[in-house]
Amino acid sequence: MNYETVIGLEVHVQLKTKSKLWCGCATTFGAAPNSQVCPVCLGLPGSLPVLNQKAVELGVRTGLALNCTIAVCCRFDRKQYFYPDLPKGYQITQFHQPLGRGGWVEVPFAAGQRRVGITEIHLEEEAGRTAHFPPEADNPGYSLVDYNRSGLPLLEIVTAPELRSPEEARTMLETLKVLLEELEVTDGKMEEGSLRCDANLSVHRPGEPLGKRVELKNLNSFRAMEAALAFEAGRQGVLLTNGAPLDREEARTWNEAKRKTVFMRFKEQATDYRYFPEPDLPPVSIDGQWVERLAAGLPELPEARRGRYLREFRLPADDALLLSKNKAAAVFFEAVLGFYNGEAKTVSNWMLGDVTRLLKEEKIGFTDLKFGPEDLAALLSFLDRNEISGKIAKIVLAEMFQTGTPPAAIIHARGLFQINDPQAIKALVLETLAANGEAVRAYKSGKEKAVAFLVGDVMRKSKGRVNPELLDRILKFELAVDEIKDIGLD
Repeated sequence: MNYETVIGLEVHVQLKTKSKLWCGCATTFGAAPNSQVCPVCLGLPGSLPVLNQKAVELGVRTGLALNCTIAVCCRFDRKQYFYPDLPKGYQITQFHQPLGRGGWVEVPFAAGQRRVGITEIHLEEEAGRTAHFPPEADNPGYSLVDYNRSGLPLLEIVTAPELRSPEEARTMLETLKVLLEELEVTDGKMEEGSLRCDANLSVHRPGEPLGKRVELKNLNSFRAMEAALAFEAGRQGVLLTNGAPLDREEARTWNEAKRKTVFMRFKEQATDYRYFPEPDLPPVSIDGQWVERLAAGLPELPEARRGRYLREFRLPADDALLLSKNKAAAVFFEAVLGFYNGEAKTVSNWMLGDVTRLLKEEKIGFTDLKFGPEDLAALLSFLDRNEISGKIAKIVLAEMFQTGTPPAAIIHARGLFQINDPQAIKALVLETLAANGEAVRAYKSGKEKAVAFLVGDVMRKSKGRVNPELLDRILKFELAVDEIKDIGLD
């Protein structure tokens, strides 16, 4: 039986502010527990919140980039629930009048680009963090609460339930992460909790009403989100096949060790949270001219950049996508083109190939490169002028990567200029043919692979410096001459 899967995301973005949403406490990650707290973020009686304007600004910038309608007036609400890491006994969020509604984002899915709706974006405060310590021999186990995160500014982005597979959900989250980092509204460090995702999933038979949804909580990596959704879609499909579909909405979490979702609780409804307007914060009026100025100051976003790369540089779609979604790579790419007179495709080939491979090996990014865009442009120019071979270029690039030395200095110091003199190449070929009679005879008997061995021998003798095209022509010519001599036609 075929089933349809419906997925919507709730993406929690920690905004890049120096202080918390309601107070002046620092937002630095990794500080000693409970060292960045005050009466406001501890929820002590009599303390009053004061809204951080920078958080509103970053939220508006995000809403504009997501094509949302920004509210003329928004307000905050209390969401009532009780948990040790929520010191006030409620969370200040936006329920009735959020910051923005009705947006969309273009997403490059494998099956083709498609627009996915953004239901709303809203500001809210982060809760604290609870650390659980299991029982030991003489210890019954205990929990500790760190309130450093309490009151951090969060922006929640709620997508429409328009995703149809775990793969689409992952692509959607990756697209949002790139866009948010481009806007510089967050550092996007999922391992530090700066970007987290809850995913809502339901399964139903085609043509039938949507099934009960399950909310998968706190998915903090792309891999975990995709795996959790895949498992949950399969689990709900089995329940539906067995005639026992979910009768209540659930919240579940992903158990990485067991590779399965685990029941947490049945889902609360909006009425369970008893939302009401936050009495300590007045409604927030958002000036239209301020919004217009923020809109005018938005950077070129990844989707616009991708289109420009396709139009201006004639890059293949995959190249344009990979370069445009990495801001540091895009900046480096365009800087190289400013120094290089060759094809943009040549630059993208090297950046997405050898340079990216070296970066992945060292687990660093383009901003950490020891050489500059002018150095890569110089290396490619040496290659274009046939002054070095492709093999030598890779060797030079590796040394540039490790030391930051300009390519000209490496090539001169190590004598790596390509041998383009036909007579010099012929001498090396004749030396190789004379020393490898068995390979020559194998070639004459029809074994074309013997040519590769002979080419390799010449390259070893020249330390990879021979012009490969000239070598191929001269080697085959000399082999043909040798065959003519064998049959007495010379």
